[in-house]
Amino acid sequence: MADHADDGNDDGIDRDIFVYRGGRAPRNVTHVRIDKSVEVIVDHAFEYNEHLVQVETHDGIRKVGRKAFNRCRSLRNIDLRSVLEIGFMAFDGCNSLRSIDLRSAVEIGGAAFECTSLQRLKLPSIITVEASAFRTCTALSSIEFSERLETIEPFAFLGCDRLQRIAIPLKRDLFSFDHHHQDYNQFDYCEQLTTVDLVGGAHNKTVLSSLHMESWRIEMIAEINRINQVLPNIERLWKTAAIRQWMDSVIDKIDHYKAEHHRYVKEAVTLLELALWKAKLDEKDENAAAGRTKKKAKLDAESVRKEKRITCGADTVIKNVLPFLQLE
Repeated sequence: MADHADDGNDDGIDRDIFVYRGGRAPRNVTHVRIDKSVEVIVDHAFEYNEHLVQVETHDGIRKVGRKAFNRCRSLRNIDLRSVLEIGFMAFDGCNSLRSIDLRSAVEIGGAAFECTSLQRLKLPSIITVEASAFRTCTALSSIEFSERLETIEPFAFLGCDRLQRIAIPLKRDLFSFDHHHQDYNQFDYCEQLTTVDLVGGAHNKTVLSSLHMESWRIEMIAEINRINQVLPNIERLWKTAAIRQWMDSVIDKIDHYKAEHHRYVKEAVTLLELALWKAKLDEKDENAAAGRTKKKAKLDAESVRKEKRITCGADTVIKNVLPFLQLE
């Protein structure tokens, strides 16, 4: 399933490279090249290989199996830019792992990177982060998700005590409830977590700018910024609860102001329809008055229009019509 290949000695070092073509690899290999025929690095492929230092990958790899690199303590980085799924405990205990490219990853399995030394995470494609996926990553300082994120399961980032900033989408029920402990704990014990930014800024700005009342916009901006004022003072055991409650509060306020906005728009459209109806009546009155006899022409035209306004129920004069803004 695998063989060894010389690297051509380009760097002046006599080094054998193990070419991985599937199955379980020998535990003593230090440098590995994943053959281009491999789309899945199978379960336990390099598990407990504490001497593995370097892995050369390719863009055809789609999945890393369960415990594939579990306890590979010497592995420092790996490029998995094409991988869609990372299996359970795939890199658990890779203490030296500092960087990894996960730009295509959609699902990260439970405890996949627990106890690694990852420093920053950018997860633009991720949909699900399973339980304990990055638990106790004590070097991790920032995380950036995208609007694709749907679920973060319990303990996902628990104990990342150097984590300072996260960027997450504004979604209800983003955090899964831990039924065993009866709480939300995704970011608990992240003592230095002080900053939460919302991704999807263009959409958020559109919603805010479309709100009818300036006072609403001011209040929404204040509510969005509130989390970064209070979070530094939240106890480490309650970080997740504070973030979750804040997100629900922001969403509730947006929903409330959207409903109020649509109510105002509906009223404005009704008044506009009445104003147009009134204008048509005025036009008919003026045409009729022109063909009447001289005696009837002396009637006060304003009195006629006033009577018609009362009859049609459109006695309100519209000076400015509210813009018809559609909020999603």
